[in-house]
Amino acid sequence: MDGKPAEGARLIQEAKIELIDALSVDPDFVLQHVHAESILTQRQYDHVKGLTSLSDKARDILDFVMKKDDALIQRFLDLLRKDEMQEMFPTLVFLKEIPQNKKQVTEKTKRKHPNDSEEDNSPKKICKTNSSIVSEKQLMQVAGVVGHCWKQIGVMALEIPTACLEQIEEENRHCHRDKVFAMLRRWIMHERHKATCIRLHSLLSQGEFDISPGSIDFLLEKPGS
Repeated sequence: MDGKPAEGARLIQEAKIELIDALSVDPDFVLQHVHAESILTQRQYDHVKGLTSLSDKARDILDFVMKKDDALIQRFLDLLRKDEMQEMFPTLVFLKEIPQNKKQVTEKTKRKHPNDSEEDNSPKKICKTNSSIVSEKQLMQVAGVVGHCWKQIGVMALEIPTACLEQIEEENRHCHRDKVFAMLRRWIMHERHKATCIRLHSLLSQGEFDISPGSIDFLLEKPGS
């Protein structure tokens, strides 16, 4: 290599947090596939298999793959885009939305008209109130009003895997607010530009989540108002 990471390695590096979160649900499932595809060596396979932490397994799989040549990295990414993997790890759907090479990026740019919008049905288009990304301060405010139904919110509203919620609970045993904050931060990292104030307000208002009416309306306020 010329010192710069390959295109596939750069993609993995930029999405590493999201990938670790997703693959931590069942890293052994991924491990068996990358071993069968000869993406990892036997020594690397044995190393990952010997780890006990799910997130450590997911992290080391990614680290090993990132050091491979671009062909093997692309094979790994193609593996994650397969229907079987998408069903096992639903949060990996974002990989299908990323162009697989520069040619696709160029073609997509040419096809797109300046007045076209890719997200006509997104919360930003539907509501003109507050389409800014949720800040950490706002997350902490929301965390303060979410009660003991936080796991229900995580699964039903934010679509966070149960295994991730259990890991969050384990890492934040002594403070309920920190648990909720960590869950919301995980949602933001996955949603990225879609993690708007209006969208979070909408998701938390849809179900019976024991959130006091009006307690999260600050999310609808325009910045600086």
